[in-house]
Amino acid sequence: MRGAKHENGPTLSEAARRLKARRKRRLPALWLMTDERRLPDPVPAIRRLPRGSGVIFRNYGDASRRALAAVIAPICRERRIMLLVAGDAVLAAAVRADGVHWPEASMRRPRRRMRPRWIVSVAAHSLPAIRRARGADQVLLSPVFATASHPGAEPLGTLRFAALCRRSGVPVVALGGIDDGSAQRLRPASHAGFAAIGALA
Repeated sequence: MRGAKHENGPTLSEAARRLKARRKRRLPALWLMTDERRLPDPVPAIRRLPRGSGVIFRNYGDASRRALAAVIAPICRERRIMLLVAGDAVLAAAVRADGVHWPEASMRRPRRRMRPRWIVSVAAHSLPAIRRARGADQVLLSPVFATASHPGAEPLGTLRFAALCRRSGVPVVALGGIDDGSAQRLRPASHAGFAAIGALA
């Protein structure tokens, strides 16, 4: 059951809260990734997030993307949830988001911050991609574990993930197969947060 305590440890929300306190990090340690297929209506999930969490709004293939972003943005502000819009700085500015999240493919061309106080997050799947993300506020490194979002992708696993975190000059957020149980397998010293779809849906 979603939100139920794992028999051997804390929930994902609790693990993120402890991690943020340990790292003394200003950015959220818990991020909900929206997805038009796995989470067609993200609003209920956003309302369930603990205050101080973050949302990365993707929904790239959603015809009503702009309208949905306009619905989500005030909910996030009301609940003090950080909102990043993926892949679209213009839309992020229009809904007064806190910043942008760039897919790894976008790192081949210049990022647009547009506003000096914006948070910039970047997706990465390898060390070269992490190196291209220098200057960003955080990197979402994936897939750490097997994930329904990319069923054919080879997961990094805990050892390789930790090694990449050590070589990153940017705080790393774990993405891919993250839930109450798998979060406990990651060493707190290696990463700065967790991102998930299903575990927070």
